Amino acid sequence: MAKEKGRKLIAQNKKARHDYHIIDTYEAGLVLTGTEVKSLRQGRASLVDGFVQLTDHEAWLHNVHVPEYSQGTWTNHSARRKRKLLLHREEIDKLEAKAQETGHTIVPLSLYFKDGRAKIEIALAKGKKEYDKRQTLREKQDRREAERAMAAVRRRQRA
Repeated sequence: MAKEKGRKLIAQNKKARHDYHIIDTYEAGLVLTGTEVKSLRQGRASLVDGFVQLTDHEAWLHNVHVPEYSQGTWTNHSARRKRKLLLHREEIDKLEAKAQETGHTIVPLSLYFKDGRAKIEIALAKGKKEYDKRQTLREKQDRREAERAMAAVRRRQRA
């Protein structure tokens, strides 16, 4: 079998970008069992309730839902087990120092295969207030309307 190249997206956490200000992002490897990898290769996972917890200088991913592999037998994994993240010592130390500040948390942003290996993009984030969320949505809507208006002008100029 040929070795995989490139990046294949499995799951994204769009809610995290809506609920948090993203301060810094990191790419981490995952310690997985065989049935988890097979289930991920089928493109099935959910990052919605996931978070990262740092204990004893190790990073652990909690509440990420990787459904059981359909052809798995007694070797199948539990869907919401905690999974160890593979990060460099300096990255873990930075995350520990920053995550202890008030209002900061570590959330998963996306899960993907990179050159055949499962990776997860995690982010150091600070929670948004309700008015920040509304303002972000308003800015996004204004940007869309401006792009539509410019596209309409360009169409009129061509005609």
